[in-house]
Order: sequence, then C-alpha cells, then structure tokens
Amino acid sequence: QVKLVESGGGSVRAGGSLRLSCAVSGNTYSVCMAWFRQAPGKEREGVAVIFGEGNTRYGDSVKGRFTISKDNGKNTLYLQMNSLKPEDTAMYYCASTRSGCHWYAAVPPPGIFADWGQGTQVTVSS
Repeated sequence: QVKLVESGGGSVRAGGSLRLSCAVSGNTYSVCMAWFRQAPGKEREGVAVIFGEGNTRYGDSVKGRFTISKDNGKNTLYLQMNSLKPEDTAMYYCASTRSGCHWYAAVPPPGIFADWGQGTQVTVSS
C-alpha cells in the first residue's frame, strides 16, 4: 500500500498564498499524482495533476494561480497556491494511481486514483 500524508494547510486571507505538501511512503511508484478538493455540500473537484516527465493539467478555477510539482528524491508532491480566494476554501487531498493520466485533457476523475491522503484544511477569509 502507498501512504500519503498532506500538510501545509491553514487559514489565510484572500490574496494570500499557501504551499501544500504530500509525503509519499510505502510503494512510491506512481505514474500519476493529483490534488483534489472538497467543500461542504459539494462534489470532489480535481485541482491539478502531474504525470510523465512533468506534464500537468489544472482545473479551470485554479489555472494561473496554482502550480503542481513533485520532488522524486524526497518522495513529495507539492501544490503552490497563490492569489487565494474564499471559494478555494476546502479540504485538500492528494492522490496517486499507477494508471496513466495522459488520456485526459483535464484532471482525471477521482475514481481512477487508488490511494488517498487524509486531507488538509484550507480556509480563505475575505
């Protein structure tokens, strides 16, 4: 099993920045990794995905503001979030899959990701 542990969430004012981290342990081989978020009463939403040699896709609502990256040597996935808005408030989850993600034009659906972290809360106040 792959273990994913998110960190870096917190409370920030609109316009601020946060950097989320996802530490990966166990069997660390993953073809594709992603960030999702879920706010109360809403469906889980794809935020960003990274696969292959640095290929990335982003949800429309975060394009130009968020950046996904990874450090394979440290077994860590990152999400840099800039220009945060109140609507970014949600629980953020990292996820991984050994399936390919290159078939998708946007962030793949959550169903293809087998491993998930517990989540880290991000709250953006106006």
